[in-house]
Amino acid sequence: MNSVSPPRVLNLPDAFARVDGHWRPHLAAELNGQHVKLARIEGAFDWHAHAHEDEAFYVVKGRMRLEFEDGVREMGEGDFCVVPRGVRHRPVADAECHIVLFEPAGTLNTGDAASARTVRDLPRL
Repeated sequence: MNSVSPPRVLNLPDAFARVDGHWRPHLAAELNGQHVKLARIEGAFDWHAHAHEDEAFYVVKGRMRLEFEDGVREMGEGDFCVVPRGVRHRPVADAECHIVLFEPAGTLNTGDAASARTVRDLPRL
C-alpha cells in the first residue's frame, strides 16, 4: 500500500487570481513529463512555432483566437485546440482571457522566437 498523501485540488478561479501579469504562464501541475500551465492573456503574442512539441490550448474564461499562416481559429469558453509541432501560430485576445496550456515540460512559451516575453523559470502555483 502506498502511503503518499492525497493529491491537492487546485481551484482554477483562485489560481488565475494568483497569475501575475499577461503572457506569463504559471505552472499549475506536472504529470507524465507534461506541464499544465495557467496564463492570463491580452493583446497579441509573438509569432512562433515549437519544433518538437505539440501545444494544447483550453479557454477557461473569455475569448481568443489562434492565428496561423493559413487561417484563424476563434475560441471561446470551453474550447480546446491542439497546435501540432512545427506549426507557426500566434495567440491573440482582444480582452483578457484565461487559458490552460498543456505541453511537454521544458517547452518555452515563445518556442523558436526568443524575446522579452520568454519565460524560462515558471512561477509555481
